[in-house]
Amino acid sequence: MNNISDLIKELVKYGKDKGLVDKEDEVYTINRLIELFNENEYAPSEDEVEFREIHLILEDMLAFAVEKGLVKDTIANKDIFDTKIMGMLTPPPSYVRKEFKERYDKDPKDATDYYYHFSRATNYIRDDRIAKDEKWTSETEFGLMDITINLSKPEKDPKDIAAQGAMKKSGYPACLLCRENEGYAGHLAHPARNNHRIIPITLCGEAYNLQYSPYVYYNEHCIIFNDKHTPMKIDRDAFAKIIDFVRQFPHYTAGSNADLPIVGGSILSHDHFQGGGYEFAMVRAPYEREFKIKDFPNVHAGTIKWPLSTIRLQSSSAEDIVDAADLILKAWRGYTDEDAFIYAETDGTPHNTITPIARMRGDLYELDLVLRNNITTEEFPAGVYHPHQEYHHIKRENIGLIEVMGLAVLPARLKKEMSVLEQAILNGEDLSAKPETESHKEWAEGWIKKYDDINADNIHRIVQNEIADVFSHVLEDAGVYKRTEEGISAFKRFTDMFE
Repeated sequence: MNNISDLIKELVKYGKDKGLVDKEDEVYTINRLIELFNENEYAPSEDEVEFREIHLILEDMLAFAVEKGLVKDTIANKDIFDTKIMGMLTPPPSYVRKEFKERYDKDPKDATDYYYHFSRATNYIRDDRIAKDEKWTSETEFGLMDITINLSKPEKDPKDIAAQGAMKKSGYPACLLCRENEGYAGHLAHPARNNHRIIPITLCGEAYNLQYSPYVYYNEHCIIFNDKHTPMKIDRDAFAKIIDFVRQFPHYTAGSNADLPIVGGSILSHDHFQGGGYEFAMVRAPYEREFKIKDFPNVHAGTIKWPLSTIRLQSSSAEDIVDAADLILKAWRGYTDEDAFIYAETDGTPHNTITPIARMRGDLYELDLVLRNNITTEEFPAGVYHPHQEYHHIKRENIGLIEVMGLAVLPARLKKEMSVLEQAILNGEDLSAKPETESHKEWAEGWIKKYDDINADNIHRIVQNEIADVFSHVLEDAGVYKRTEEGISAFKRFTDMFE
């Protein structure tokens, strides 16, 4: 059994080194940890503590807790317990907010740098799990795309699933985004958030909060969420708020998932935006065709070279760009073009909405308006403008904000499936012989013939590039106007309304 006194000493030193534990609070923190581990004594060795990453310290503490019967040996139970441990090192919200504000008043980027490093130091962002994600970039017709196979979310233990099913449903917090998550102990049906701290901000006079995603899909992946548990809605206010956010944090982007099923995000019940400090492929997409908006001469408008149908607006005036975006949104909400198979509604169900993304381009506000439509048919029951069946072996989930900007978030199953596929190709095996490769057979046989030489040294990179190619086609599926002569003409019919 590990010496818990030594581990507590090591953890508290880590906390002091990371700025989580003040020297004045050292004994207090030690005593809280002694209580947590149901110990009566504290007798660490005199040896110097060497630096270890936080997940290694916590793994040893969890092993002690399991052996002592303090926690059940399942992933969810251990996650709750190690978050409780870190909660004892995490300063209260008032301290974090004061520190953030003092830094923000001098430099907004210094404030977010502090808060991001803080969120990692407290293990709210679990760096060791995120490091398991497989990430790469590949050139496509639309530039360098980012691909990630998401491995950071731990699989649920069957014991946890069974225990969760037996639990009484709780309405507190109402969802994973509510501010009531700050410091919440959690349970099997809701992640622990003892080490979670949020930063209140104001957008267009309304109370919002800033936090980082615990599963950072890209650099400083943040979430900006309403103080109230209120449904998402894309409207003029949403445009104004993301523009206000990038005004306050000009080094970040901010965008929103659409507000309709299929083309929307996973949490439509709580108004929120996402942002961060990463340059996506979409940012580098050039204008393809420019047009004027007669009511807003100060707004530069055009369509961009991107697989999804996108109107880009630029202006030095926040009010003008927001009003121009609102004009386009209102027109799109009610727009039908049967020749292009675009229907504003069917049987009273609305289909048209927008995925907006805001950023600063020097001194200009820039707002991308991605036109979305969630209509379904017998041929495409999952959505006409959704990844089509031929690509479901790679990506069948909704195309949300992150994918729209050019980052594929692919399911964990692909890690094993691609490994088995690579070996099967090298061995010349029948791809229909194994369950891991069967669904990829037609796709793989389609591109294998393109290459003169496939060997152990290049097979992995080839597969990565072919996955990226699929992702670019998936994004084209989600585009309401196809990149054909007919599609370009149809897109122009819509934008001509504003000239």
